Amino acid sequence: MRRLIFIVFISFSGFCGFSQYNSEPNLVSRYKPGFMFHFTGFRPAEEEKAQKYDRLVFDLTYNDWMGDLQAFKNRWSSIGINTNLLFDIPLTRKGTVSIGTGIRQSFFKTENVSNEFFADPTNNFTILSNSASTLGIKKRLLCGNAVGVPFEFRFRSKSWRHIKLHVGGVVAYQLNIYAKTIYNGATQIEGGLYKNYDFADINRLALSTHVRLGIRNWAIYGSYGINSLFSNRSSTELRLFQLGVSVSLF
Repeated sequence: MRRLIFIVFISFSGFCGFSQYNSEPNLVSRYKPGFMFHFTGFRPAEEEKAQKYDRLVFDLTYNDWMGDLQAFKNRWSSIGINTNLLFDIPLTRKGTVSIGTGIRQSFFKTENVSNEFFADPTNNFTILSNSASTLGIKKRLLCGNAVGVPFEFRFRSKSWRHIKLHVGGVVAYQLNIYAKTIYNGATQIEGGLYKNYDFADINRLALSTHVRLGIRNWAIYGSYGINSLFSNRSSTELRLFQLGVSVSLF
């Protein structure tokens, strides 16, 4: 529960700066959030064309699992980031409805010292012990990188001081998954660090859905993995879900 409260606090912290502008209308009319937020290219935007938003979006996320593991058991430091380079395609004259698509690079990290992944490269399956010994262990991490194509429907209120809702999904290719163990003090492992890339049954097709709800260039973000991280039926079933905050630079 404390972790959940922490994530909610982080998600809402991005909105605290808005209140100072509400009391100063002159500042509101001049303030444009985000780096190059209204950049339209080397030529000025045509008159009465819909403004384009949310083209470079970063999702800073807390990562956890659903499936064979109980949710909200990972440490608060299970942080990942999604980098989205998107085309905003208005469907209405005022830009209140649009489509967003482009390319995404994702990195996730989960940390739970009692969760240890055992990969069997001979039989091509992966199992998880959630009661592994913690003696001499400082950290146990599971990390992964993916690249994919997001597609989302975007709804926003009129004007640049808009409330927005993005609903969509991502079709991605899972580049790698690796387990990382960091040991306390001097151990038989050189440097006190061990990485394992031998996960033979990685599900290379990573499908997920996501939603953003926010104001201007800030939003609360949530994502849920549709398919399991590992493809073998004998493997531990894990679906990645993420909670966090999104920021749009332009």
